[in-house]
Parts: sequence; C-alpha cells; structure tokens
Amino acid sequence: MSTAFKTTVADGIAEMILDHPPVNAFDSAGWFAIAAEIEALGKQDEVRVIIIAGEGRGFCAGVDIKELAADSSKILDVNRGNYATFKAIHLNPKPVIIGLHGFVLGGGIGMAGAADIVVCSECATFGVPEIDRGAMGGGAHLQRLFPVQKVRYMYFTGEFIDAQEAYRLGSIEKVVPRDQLLSAVREIAAKIAEKSPAMVKLAKEALTGIEDGNLEDKYRWEQGFTYEAYSMEDSQESRDAFVEKRDAKFEE
Repeated sequence: MSTAFKTTVADGIAEMILDHPPVNAFDSAGWFAIAAEIEALGKQDEVRVIIIAGEGRGFCAGVDIKELAADSSKILDVNRGNYATFKAIHLNPKPVIIGLHGFVLGGGIGMAGAADIVVCSECATFGVPEIDRGAMGGGAHLQRLFPVQKVRYMYFTGEFIDAQEAYRLGSIEKVVPRDQLLSAVREIAAKIAEKSPAMVKLAKEALTGIEDGNLEDKYRWEQGFTYEAYSMEDSQESRDAFVEKRDAKFEE
C-alpha cells in the first residue's frame, strides 16, 4: 500500500498524521507500518510527547474490509497489526495524545482507547459497527473511554455517539472546532514536553501499572472471538453485504 502516514519531530514533539485516502482504513501491512513507527518514535531521545491525528474525512475507519472480504484468512494479519499498534501506543514510554475528527471506527477506537489523552473536534463520532461487519473487537479499548453499559449499548446496536456525548461521559479532554484541533493538541503536548522527560516516563509507567487489568490481554481475548466469528456464515454475509452496499440477509 502507499504510505499510510506522515511523521515530523520538532521541539520534543513527534506528530504522526494518518493520511491514507479516502477514509484512513488500513490493510494489514499498513497497521504493521503504523505500529513500527509509533514504537520507533517512543525510543527516540529527542521525542518527549507523541501526537497522532488524521487527514481527510475522518480520523480512522479501521481495517480495510475489502481486503478481508477478498481473503478472510487475512484476519490473522490484521489482528496482529491492530494489536501491535494499540500496544505501541498504550505501552509507549512517551505520552501519546490523540486528536480525533470525523468518524472514529474499529482500529481508530483502539488507538483512541490506548492513548493517554484524547481531544476531539466537534465533528467527531465514535462507533463499533463490528456486529454489522461480521467481526468482534474494540470493546476493551472502548471501555477505557466509556462506561461499561454505554459500551455494550454501542457494541450490540452498532450505533454511534458524537463528540459532545463522549465529552459528557468524561474521557475527552476537550472538544474544539475542526480547524483548532491540531493547535489544541499541540498546546497540551507543549506543556508535557516542558516537564522532566525522566519524570514523565516514570509517571506513565506508574499509571499504566495501576490500571484495572491488562489491556493487551483483554484485547487478545476479544481477538479470539473475531477469529471465531470469521468461521461463521453470518460473518461472511455481513462482509459481503457491506462491500456490495446491500442489506445483509441471515438465515433463521
């Protein structure tokens, strides 16, 4: 695939901008590339904070469903790529700030849920429509953003929530106009970059260590159910219907 992102480093702040038109949906190779870049940025001494944002119609539409519709065995590589990306964010030694706009789906949910700080534009919407795509996943990271019952409602119905509702639920640092998103994220990053790098690194390790449960283990558990789902006829029908832009038809 073409380059999935653009990266710059200046004044202690690394910026990764997802840029894969039209909807920032990535195939397995794209996810592995993103994971490798985030991990590499975390190892650079000159990087004190990492920003991740996106260009185009939305932050991230998740995985390339067309790749999976053409070859369902690719789910193994996609799962590994997603796992590596979310882990690279969550366990990165440097704080990771996510700037979200437009649709935040699938892998976008995973990235946001793995991050340390989340800022949204007014147009951001969150969804886990996996139930309509013949897959599972996203619940572990969504529960790091929203309360358990809200996550289950979103998971079972496939319905979206907007930025204001996400802010009301308490996980979003602030909601700003779209044209102010990057500046708002950069302002937060600059505050962190001024602090002692050693102390910030220690603080992130400490905060990650006191979280309830192991996020990576929880996501691995979910991924097992995605693999199981892909062995079901309903899963294939869901993916075919999505690609063919029609309603899915399930047997009684």
